[in-house]
Amino acid sequence: MSGRCSVKSAVLRGVEAIPVDVEIAVTQGFPGFNVVGMVDAAVQEARERVKVALKAAGFHMPGDRVLVNLAPSSIRKTGSGFDLPIAVGLLVATGQIDSSILHDTLFVGELSLDGFVRPVAGSLAYALCARDAGLALCCSIEADDFMPVDGLRERGVECLHDLRIMRFYEIGNGITMMPREEPDYQEVSGNEVAKRALQIAAAGSHGLLMMGPPGSGKTMLASRLPTILPPLNDDEILRVALIHSIAGLGTASICAGRRPFRAPHHSATGPGLIGGGSPVRPGEISLAHLGVLFLDELAEFSKSVLQQMRQPLEQGYVSISRADGNVVFPSRFMLVAASNPCPCGYFGDPDHACTCSAKQVNDYQNRIGGPLMDRIDLHIDVRRVAPSDVLNPEGGLSSAKLREGVMAGREYASWRVSVEGVSTTTQDVISSCHLTDEDERFFERMALSNHMSGRAIVRTLTVARTIADIAQNKQVRKADLCEALGFRIRDGIGG
Repeated sequence: MSGRCSVKSAVLRGVEAIPVDVEIAVTQGFPGFNVVGMVDAAVQEARERVKVALKAAGFHMPGDRVLVNLAPSSIRKTGSGFDLPIAVGLLVATGQIDSSILHDTLFVGELSLDGFVRPVAGSLAYALCARDAGLALCCSIEADDFMPVDGLRERGVECLHDLRIMRFYEIGNGITMMPREEPDYQEVSGNEVAKRALQIAAAGSHGLLMMGPPGSGKTMLASRLPTILPPLNDDEILRVALIHSIAGLGTASICAGRRPFRAPHHSATGPGLIGGGSPVRPGEISLAHLGVLFLDELAEFSKSVLQQMRQPLEQGYVSISRADGNVVFPSRFMLVAASNPCPCGYFGDPDHACTCSAKQVNDYQNRIGGPLMDRIDLHIDVRRVAPSDVLNPEGGLSSAKLREGVMAGREYASWRVSVEGVSTTTQDVISSCHLTDEDERFFERMALSNHMSGRAIVRTLTVARTIADIAQNKQVRKADLCEALGFRIRDGIGG
């Protein structure tokens, strides 16, 4: 039995799916089943899965020579998503199902040995690819990372047997989210200065480092940061959900408008934090896109891994080079970090003696690296709360109250930028502050006396501008500069 056909499919590359033509040729000759077109091991394994799945679903596998070509051959093909298009192509080429099934449809999915169609990572990326190409998407009905896409025709398949009778379903069952109780800053006793710093950081998307002894509440403070951030808008939901879909993660919380909060362990590798691997996958900094990346025990991270974050922090994206080209992932995140001040954790704690030498303290803090520290806008000390405050909390600033300031600051900044223009260059940042001559001289003296770098000067001014935005003031006052400087300059860290 001979036959030929071509099936539309796609392969993930970065944050998009690239169209691929799955060409099937069943010809007479010595029996064989070959897949070509720069494919990886997972695609090669599709041959065995397809053979068994077709038989389990009541079809027969042709005994002739089968050649599968994935075009274009210049793009590396990875993953198990080619199982379904290969199976569909074989069935059409051998006349076991009607060829009309191929009309204007993109197929992607993995096959189980009993003929059922399993979901693959990146369903949302495949959906966008199909919509942009004017095709329907045919994939598993169990795609938990799928979200509705305007203009897309869905053709979910549960089992290969459905193809015989052309039976299709809606795609995706994973966007329903159970309500959950959000933590609140009111539960964190004391640390009002730290809460104020977090409010400023949230209003201006500034980086923040908290340094203090164990048990001072650094992790509690950081974990509640998403509760004072504004929800994602529709465009942001799509962009963030796309990255999580490609990583094989659920998108339910993203679809609900919650900004991502990623907290990788300090043992994270470079590819795990920045992105990479084979095939290339997004790292934690990309999974935190438009959200928060929390690095607890910052000094315990590999120094080489931390230094790889410098470029993404500045540019808002990470570019990963491979032999077959570059892959770009967005990574515009808000960095929040926490660290002990020394190996024992009690340097500067008035209630607990530190057992570390001056050299040990200095070496431990230097593990973070000056260039990375220079890119973190706010540096604060977090002290342990007195037992009386824990046992008898007075109810400090709540998330709702802090969120009011964040929203007011962002709305005012948006209005100001619409009037004055976007502040991108150093001169733009300085001009947006509208400093008086006296305040400018004061700030210059402080920068000189604290040996602040050019980057530190600009970042301190942007923090002062955010403080003024929260107060809805057009002019940055001396008090705003002093508060920003107080969050930038601290003993043992420097500017």
